[in-house]
Amino acid sequence: MPRSVSYHEGLVKHLQDPLEVASYIEVVLEEGDPKMLGKALKNVIEAQGGIDRFPEEVKQCYEQLDLMLSEQGKIEFYCLSKLLDALGLQLAVTVKSA
Repeated sequence: MPRSVSYHEGLVKHLQDPLEVASYIEVVLEEGDPKMLGKALKNVIEAQGGIDRFPEEVKQCYEQLDLMLSEQGKIEFYCLSKLLDALGLQLAVTVKSA
C-alpha cells in the first residue's frame, strides 16, 4: 500500500515550481504575519535545495531577515504594505524573467 505524503513534503515538492513559489509568498504577504513569512521563506529555501546552495551574500541577508522576524516579529516593508493598502495598492510577487 502506498505511503501517504506529509503536508510538508507535498508543500516542498510544489515549491519547486517558481509560479507556485510566487503565489505562496504573495498569499503569505497578504496575511501580514511576519512569523508566517519567516516559515514560508524556510520552506521555499528547503524546496530550492537548502541555504547552502546560495552565495554567502544571500545567506547573510537571509540570516539577518530571519533574525529580525524571530526577535522583532516584524520588518519594515509591512509598513510599506499598510501604506500601499491605504492607497488602494498592493505588493506583488512574480517570477523573474530570465
